[in-house]
Amino acid sequence: MRQPVLAALLFASASTLAVAQTAPAPTAAAAPSTKPQYGDFGIDLAGRDASVAPGDDFYDYASGTWAKGVDIPADKTAFGMFNVLDDLSRERTKAILEAAAQRPGDKIGDFYTSFNDVATVEAKGLAPVKPWLDRIAAARTKGQLVATMAYLSRYGVPNIIGVGVGVDDKDPNSYAVGINQGGLGLPDRDYYLKDDPQLATVRTAYQAYLARMLTLAGETGADARAAAVYGLEKQIAQVHWTRIESRDADKTYNQWTAVDFTIKAPGFPWADYANQLGMGNQRFYLVSQPSAITGEATVFANAPLPVLQDLLRLRVLRSYAAYLPKRFDDANFAFYGTALSGVPEQQVRWKRSVGVVSGSMGEAIGQQYVDKYFPPESKSAADQLVKNIIAAMGARIDKLEWMAPETKVKAHAKLAAFTPKIGYPDKFRDYSALQITRDDLVGNVARADEFEFNRELHKLGTPMDRSEWGMTPMTINAYANPTWNEIVFPAAILQPPFFDAKADPAVNYGAIGAVIGHELSHHFDDQGRKYDPTGKLADWWTPTDVARFKTFTDKLVAQYDSYEPIPGQHIQGGLTLGENIADLAGLTVSLDAYHRSLNGKRAPVINGLTGDQRFYLGWAQVWRIKEREAALRSQLLSDPHSPDHERVLTVRNLDPWYAAFNVKPGAKMYLTPEQRVRIW
Repeated sequence: MRQPVLAALLFASASTLAVAQTAPAPTAAAAPSTKPQYGDFGIDLAGRDASVAPGDDFYDYASGTWAKGVDIPADKTAFGMFNVLDDLSRERTKAILEAAAQRPGDKIGDFYTSFNDVATVEAKGLAPVKPWLDRIAAARTKGQLVATMAYLSRYGVPNIIGVGVGVDDKDPNSYAVGINQGGLGLPDRDYYLKDDPQLATVRTAYQAYLARMLTLAGETGADARAAAVYGLEKQIAQVHWTRIESRDADKTYNQWTAVDFTIKAPGFPWADYANQLGMGNQRFYLVSQPSAITGEATVFANAPLPVLQDLLRLRVLRSYAAYLPKRFDDANFAFYGTALSGVPEQQVRWKRSVGVVSGSMGEAIGQQYVDKYFPPESKSAADQLVKNIIAAMGARIDKLEWMAPETKVKAHAKLAAFTPKIGYPDKFRDYSALQITRDDLVGNVARADEFEFNRELHKLGTPMDRSEWGMTPMTINAYANPTWNEIVFPAAILQPPFFDAKADPAVNYGAIGAVIGHELSHHFDDQGRKYDPTGKLADWWTPTDVARFKTFTDKLVAQYDSYEPIPGQHIQGGLTLGENIADLAGLTVSLDAYHRSLNGKRAPVINGLTGDQRFYLGWAQVWRIKEREAALRSQLLSDPHSPDHERVLTVRNLDPWYAAFNVKPGAKMYLTPEQRVRIW
C-alpha cells in the first residue's frame, strides 16, 4: 500500500485569503491603511541582493542578502520562512498546553507535565521499558520473538517489516492492511550501500551509537553486537527498493493472500505475525515492495536469533530514548541530531514536549488552536482562494494541446469531484478512551501509540471515513491525497509570508496561490494522474497522453539531475519528479488565477515592480532558507522535495518570468524556448 499523502512544505493564515481572491488588484489609491507583515506590500525587499541579476540566480536575487545575514539556530537543521511559522505555532501551542497543565486531569496538560517532569523521568531510569527488554531477552525461538515484535508494534516500536492500515488504492471506499519494507536505522538504503566518504563517516558513527545504547542498557560485548546489528541492517538495505522505485503507484500495488506470503516469503512466519497484530484473516494484503519483502524474509530466516533480539532491543531504546533518562536521550541526539543532521544542540525540553503531545493528541490541541487563531472568516477566505485556483486549473486544461479531448472531459470530472479541506476537520478526534497520567511519561507515550494502533485497526471492515485528516491544525504544511481526491491545508500554514490580507494580491498569488496550485496539481502529476475522480487507481489517460506527458517529465528529470547542491551529490530528478511537476504547475496555474483576478485591468506598478515581478518574488520569498550541509545531504538522498534553492529556480521554465525580468540569452539561468519544460 503506497503512502497516500504527497506533502509539500507550506505556510499561511486563513483569514487573509479571501481579500486577494475576490478583489481586483489594488491601485495606489486603494492601498490598505495598515502595512503587511513584510515590507510595504508583502515582500521584504531588503532581503534581495541587487548585485545579482535575476536571470543569473533568481534565488540570490530575491533572497541573497537575507541569506547572508541569517544564522541557523543551534537547535535546527535549517532556518527559513517555514521555521519562522513553525516557531510561532509552537509558541501558541505551548501557551495552550501550559494553561491545560494548571488543570490536573486535563489530558493534554497532564501529558505535557509528564514530559517536563525531568526528576521523575530520571528517578524511574530504564524501569518503564524493562518489561519489554526482558520479554525480548526471554525469547528462545524466532516464533516467540515474532510474537514480541507484534506486541511492541502496538507501542510504536518498528521492526523489519512495516505494517499499517490504509485505503485500498483500487477500492478507495475500503480499508486494507498494507505491508512495506522496513528494518533500517539509517534514513535510506544508500547510507549503507553508497561509496561516499561522508556516508562512511556516518556509518562509523552509527555503529558507535548502537554500541553506546547497548552499553547504557547494561548489555556486555556491545561493540561486537553493534557490528552484527549493522551487518544485519546492511543485508536488509541490499534488498530494499530505491525511493524512486517506491514512487510508482502501479508497481507498489500488489495483492498477496496469506498463502502468497508462505510461497513468496517463506522465511518469515507471516500468519502468526498477522494474527498477533489482530490483522489475520484478511482477504488480501497490499504489498508495496514484493521483492524486498521476499528478501527481508530470507534475511530474517538466516539471521541468528541473538542478532534479531539486539535489533529489536535497539529499536525499543531508540523509539523511547526521548522519554528515558538524559543519558539515553543525549546519546540518541548525539547521533541522529548531530552526527547525522549536523545540529549542535538539542531543543530545549518544552519545545520537544510540545512536539510529543502534538504528535499524540494533536486534535485535542487543535480544537483549542482553531478557536484562538483561526476565525471563521479565515476559513471562508481560504475556501474562496482554492475555488479560484481550481477554476484556473480547469481553464488551463482546456488549453492543453497534448491532452486528448476525451481525457480532458475526465480531467474536468476529476476537478468537479475535488474536495478541499481548509483549516481543521469537521469533527475532532475523541480521546476519552486514552489514559494519561502526570507522572508516567513512557506509559503516556505507549498508551497513546496503542490508542492510535487500535484506532487504525478498528477501521478494517468499517465504512470509509473521508472526513479524517492526516495533519493537525497547528502543522506548517499541506498535502494532496489521491485516493480521496482532496487537498488539505491546516490552519497554521495560512499566515504571512504565505498569505497576508494586507499584502498585494500578486504576492499572495505567488506564495499561497502557487502552493494551492502545487497541491492541486499533484492529482495530475506522474503518479497522481493515475487516480480517477473517485480516487481509484485506474488508467484514464489515453496511451498517447501518457507518452506525450512522459516527454515533458523526462526533460524535467534531466533538468533536476543536472543540479549539484553539494559537490559530488546531485538532485535525484526521478525521486523529486512529482514535487517538481507540482511546483511548475502551481506557479503556472496561480499566475493565470492572478491575471484573471485583475478583471482585464493592468496591474499597478508598486515600488517600481510590476505585478508579475511581485508574483515571482512572492514565490521566492517563501522558499528562503539556510541549511546545514549534513541535513541537505540527507534530503538529497531520501526526500522527494528538491532543495528550496532549486525550487525557486523552477521559474526558468516559465515564459512570463523571462518577460517579467527581461532575461536574455547569456544569463546563467537562461533556457532556450525549446529547453523549457511546459506541462500545464
